[in-house]
Amino acid sequence: MVSSLLTRRGLLAAGAVLAMTPALNPQARAAPARRVAVLGDSITAGYGLPASQALPARLQAELARMGQPVRVIPAGVTGDTTAGGAARVDRAVPRDVDVCVVALGGNDLLLGAEPKAVRANLDRIVRRLKGRGVTVVLAGVRVPALLGGTYAREFNGAFASVAKTHGVLFLPDLLEGVALNPNLNQRDGIHPNAAGVSLIARRLAPLVARGLRAG
Repeated sequence: MVSSLLTRRGLLAAGAVLAMTPALNPQARAAPARRVAVLGDSITAGYGLPASQALPARLQAELARMGQPVRVIPAGVTGDTTAGGAARVDRAVPRDVDVCVVALGGNDLLLGAEPKAVRANLDRIVRRLKGRGVTVVLAGVRVPALLGGTYAREFNGAFASVAKTHGVLFLPDLLEGVALNPNLNQRDGIHPNAAGVSLIARRLAPLVARGLRAG
């Protein structure tokens, strides 16, 4: 009986050692997944698509394919503007995220918002996030080339200016190669379909991965 008791004690002690040894216990050494938020509008909220085909899910899958296991948290609101994003950034983006993709401006463009106001709103968003130690990836919106003119230059420049001022990672046009392409958009001609979202995710993922490595 004494021998049996000693054996049980020995097994318990060995188990405790294994549990405390990361090299022998995969669960102990597994780091928690890092977190990425996507602050945006209907494009990032996945308007017209199931959640599995929306940008947060596709971006998460693309990052996993690149060897970057993360959890991507959706923070997109249909119809939102840069002003709306500035007003809700603190409550919409969780405190423990490592990277935040800021993808707003499409509705500002549709509403003909003043470029100076767009810049001010983006500046506020980026300042709030950086003040919390969050790495920012800013995704721009570009006025279609066929419109051109002073407004286009000023609107497009608002995004580039904020990116340069704060030294954040910058994708000049979130919808490059997708906008106005009927094969990559839903029937409304505005919102990307599943194929369009996948293309956006593939172009966005390398910048997010850089942000994760830098953070």
